Amino acid sequence: MDFVTLHEVGPRDGLQNEPGVISTADRVEFVRALAEAGLPHIEVGSFVSPKWVPQMAGTDEVMAKLEAGPVYEVLVPNMRGWEGFAAAERRGDYAIAVFVAATEGFSRANLNCTVAESLERAAPVIAAAEAAGVPVRGYVSCVTDCPYEGRVAPGQVARVVRDLKDLGVREVSLGETIGKGDPERVGTMLDAVLNVVPAAQLAGHFHDTGGRALDNIKVALEKGLRVFDAAVGGLGGCPYAPGAPGNVATEAVVALLHAQGFETGVDAAKLAKAAGMARAMRGGGHVDQG
Repeated sequence: MDFVTLHEVGPRDGLQNEPGVISTADRVEFVRALAEAGLPHIEVGSFVSPKWVPQMAGTDEVMAKLEAGPVYEVLVPNMRGWEGFAAAERRGDYAIAVFVAATEGFSRANLNCTVAESLERAAPVIAAAEAAGVPVRGYVSCVTDCPYEGRVAPGQVARVVRDLKDLGVREVSLGETIGKGDPERVGTMLDAVLNVVPAAQLAGHFHDTGGRALDNIKVALEKGLRVFDAAVGGLGGCPYAPGAPGNVATEAVVALLHAQGFETGVDAAKLAKAAGMARAMRGGGHVDQG
C-alpha cells in the first residue's frame, strides 16, 4: 500500500494567525494530542521575534516539555533564530525549516527583503544545521498566486525551488498561500518544478480558502508527491497574506487519502479529538485539559 507522509502545521502555521496568544500549556497539550493521533511530523513553533508573531513566543518552553516521539519541526528564519533553537532544551528528533517566497512582493512584506536576500539569509542557517546533523526543510510561498503580484509564473517558482535545494535543504514544501490555485495551474506549476527537483523531495502545502485544496492535492498525488502539509481543524494561514486563512484540514486530507487507498499511519478518531482542541483554541480560547 502506498504511504503518504503528513506534516502537521497547526501548532505553528495554524496558531500564528490566531488573534489571541495561546498559553504554553495549551500548545503542549495540543502537540501531544497530535502525536497521539500518529502524525509523524509536527511543526511546534518558530524562533521569530515575538514583536512580529507574538503567538509563537515561548517556543523554547514548548520544546522543553515535549516527549520524544514524532519528528518535531520549528521555523528558523535567520541565525539569531538558529542560536535560539540550538540553545533550547529538546528531547527526541527535531528538524528546522527556512522560508522564502516565490515573489518579490510577498518576500518584502513577510521578510522585509528581496528573494535573493532571503536565500542569502537562509544559507548560513542551513549550513549550521547541516553541521549539527539537524535536517532542514524549505518553504516556498505563493507558488501559484501572490496577494501583491497576482498570478505567479511556474518558471519563477522552479527557479526559487532550485536555488533553495542548491543550498542544501532536504525537502521543499510548495505553499499555495492564498488558496486561489486550481488543479490546472497547480499541475502546470508542478510540471515546471519537477523539471528541477524530483517528486520525492517535494511536499504540497495547500490552503482551502477557495475550496480547491483537496482537488489540488489529488493533482499533486498524480504528479508523484507523497508528502503534504495540513493543519488540524483547518487552523490558520499567514498573517502576511490578507484574506487567506485556512490551511487544508488534516482530518479532510486523511479522509481523502484513506478513501483513495493510501496509508498515513494516522488514527482518524484520535485526530478528531485534536481537531476539537484546535476549534477550542480559535480566537485565543483554552484547551480543556481535564
